[in-house]
This record gives sequence, structure tokens and C-alpha cells, in this order.
Amino acid sequence: MRLHRYDRVPQVDQVPEPEITGPLDVIVRIGGAGLCRTDLHIVEGQWREKSGVALPYTLGHENAGWVHAVGSAVGNVAVGDPVILHPLITCGLCPACRAGDDVHCTASAFPGINTDGGFAELLKTNARAVVKLAPSLEPASVAALADAGLTAYHAARKAARLLAPGQRVVVIGAGGLGHIGVQVLKALSPAQIIVVDRSAEALKLAADLGADHVVQADGTQVQAVQDLTEGQGAEVVLDFVGEGGAIADGVAMLRRAGSFLVIGYGGVLSVPTIDIISTEINFVGNLVGSYTDLAELMALAAEGKVALHTTTYRLTEFAEALHDLEHGRIRGRAILVP
Repeated sequence: MRLHRYDRVPQVDQVPEPEITGPLDVIVRIGGAGLCRTDLHIVEGQWREKSGVALPYTLGHENAGWVHAVGSAVGNVAVGDPVILHPLITCGLCPACRAGDDVHCTASAFPGINTDGGFAELLKTNARAVVKLAPSLEPASVAALADAGLTAYHAARKAARLLAPGQRVVVIGAGGLGHIGVQVLKALSPAQIIVVDRSAEALKLAADLGADHVVQADGTQVQAVQDLTEGQGAEVVLDFVGEGGAIADGVAMLRRAGSFLVIGYGGVLSVPTIDIISTEINFVGNLVGSYTDLAELMALAAEGKVALHTTTYRLTEFAEALHDLEHGRIRGRAILVP
């Protein structure tokens, strides 16, 4: 499924199969690939300058499947193994990689963003990107955890380190990423979880997943959170929306010395600097997550502590899936299956 022109729906092309050319190469037969709003933004052209990718190219940055072929030096997986792919192909040699912060690798490639991705039958990556799946996990059922789940885990894991028993954490947005974040917080943190969303269905899902309180975003949400926190605000706010009124709401829900974790994007953060220094609040960005984060997330998934709600489409139904995503008709995450 290749993008030929921005603001045009990608189309199915026949392309040559990828080949092993290096000792650490791994070719994966795709079992499922997640579709998310980033793909929508790519099609719209929002990533045109940032990615620098040459068109046409294959989309798809949330990928899982089975090992199809390996290079001569690959020893961590074998042909036939079920795997999920870390979004980045990293070098392993730069300071960030050596520190375990491989999401900031200085020589990385990002399949589906700046090189060919997984909306295809086969995808070429390397040994550093593949995480072997437990026998209980199917590639199509976990594919979106490769990016959406990983991003939510990365942020929720940061939040869990900041939280203690008796404290509160607010999750704004319980959709594709947020419902994963709620589960991770439930697994890793003793804090009370407050979920804010406009959708009654999303709030019901959040409650079913373990949220301690759910708040309807109907204009009274800031006051509702203040009431739940004795007027002090929450120690941590995770904003999975990042646009509209969510940013201002999240800042208003934060207590002194609290941390605002930005995950969703699209809006503008505008806070007077005196408000930041006088209350010592912190703003923290979150970009995907490390290989270690993904391995830990897969452990939670194998234990049944994190489950992904998905809607499945055939790869050739891409246009329908994109339309459903754009109009909010997908519960959880959309998965394309070749």
C-alpha cells in the first residue's frame, strides 16, 4: 500500500520482494500492521518536510508477523518465529543506543515514516528491532502495540516512577493510545487513575480496564478533577489528545510540582513562564519508546495485563479503514492484514 501523492489515498502496487543484504538483516512476513492518525497525517502531507521521504513509498509503522529470512549473523530469532517490530531500525553504536535510549539513535531509519513500512506482505528490518512473541500472542492482535502501545507504555512507565500510593494520575483521552495507558498504569502504579474523555463508550471501557474514576468532558471536567483531588490537582497528567481544549484542561488539573506528560499532538502549549516557576510544574515530551520498553510491554501482554482492542481490515480495504479512522468509527486500533 504505497503513497504516490499527498492528499491522495495510497494504492496497492506490486513491488520487488526485499532481500537479505547484510548479516543482521531480518525480513518479516507481516501478520498485521496498525493504522493510526499519524498515517492519516502522512497522507495529508503534514510529515512531508519532517520525514523527507521520497514518494512513492510504503506506509505502515506498527508491525508484527513471522520471521521470513535472516542474515548470517542473526541469532536472536529464527525463520518462523512470531515477532513484533520495534518501530525504528537502529545502529547499536551511537551514544543513545549504547545508553539503551535507542529511540534517539542518531543513525536510525523509521519504516513507514521515512522508509518502506509494513502495509505489505514483507518488511525488511534488522535483528535489533525484533522482539520474539510469547506463544499466547498472535501478531495481528498485538501489532499496534509496536507504536501506539509502545508510546503509551513509555509515557505511563515514566508516570509510574513519579507516583506513590494515595496520589492521583489523570489520563486525558481513553482512545487508541489512552486505553493502553490506563492498563499500563494499573499494572505498574499504585496511584488512583482518573480518566477524562468526551465519549461515554470510551469512559465505560476505561472503567472496565480499571480506572478508579471516569469524568465526562462536558465543560465541567476541570472542576470534577479538582473535586476528586480535594482542590489540589493530580500529581501527574497524561495528555493523549494534545489538541483542542485538552492542553489547557490538563494544565488546570495539575497540582503544584506536578508533571504534565505530552503524548498526543496537534495543538500548541502556551503557559506563562511565571506559572511554571511559581508552581514548579514540569512538561515532558514522549516519543515512541525503547526496545526495552517494547520487550516489557510484551511481557505484560503475555501475562494478560494489557490487551489491545482492535478492528481488522484487509490490506486492500485501506481506503475504508482510513475513512473510518478519520470519522471516529474505530474502537481501539485499526489493523490491516495482508
